[in-house]
Amino acid sequence: MAMKIRLARGGSKKRPFYRVVAADTRMPRDGRYVEKLGTYNPLLAKDDENRVQLDMERVQHWLAQGAQPTDRVSRFLEAAGVVEKKERANMKKAQPGKKAVERAEEKAAKEAAAKEAAAAPAEEAGEEAAAE
Repeated sequence: MAMKIRLARGGSKKRPFYRVVAADTRMPRDGRYVEKLGTYNPLLAKDDENRVQLDMERVQHWLAQGAQPTDRVSRFLEAAGVVEKKERANMKKAQPGKKAVERAEEKAAKEAAAKEAAAAPAEEAGEEAAAE
């Protein structure tokens, strides 16, 4: 039986509240779980101690049994110092989208054209002054 340590959503509409649970991977997100390991309330401030509450002894037990934490739960465990920090790299996040690239290219072309237009009259004025 493949086990996951994951979040099960509770709470009403637009007022989320999550239970951190150990569940079989085949069960639905909010469905049957084996054991409740803690809670997560995203509505509380990030520095509030009640935002994430975990029973570390039971979490350690399930990790030892081979349960895999989901990404969000692994972040909680990293913050608590239970699991070593993983390298996460989203290389595409820092890159602008197609439309932004097109707008930047158009803007650069317009600026280059404006500089050339500004430089051309200045050169003509300099040549006229030298001819007199």
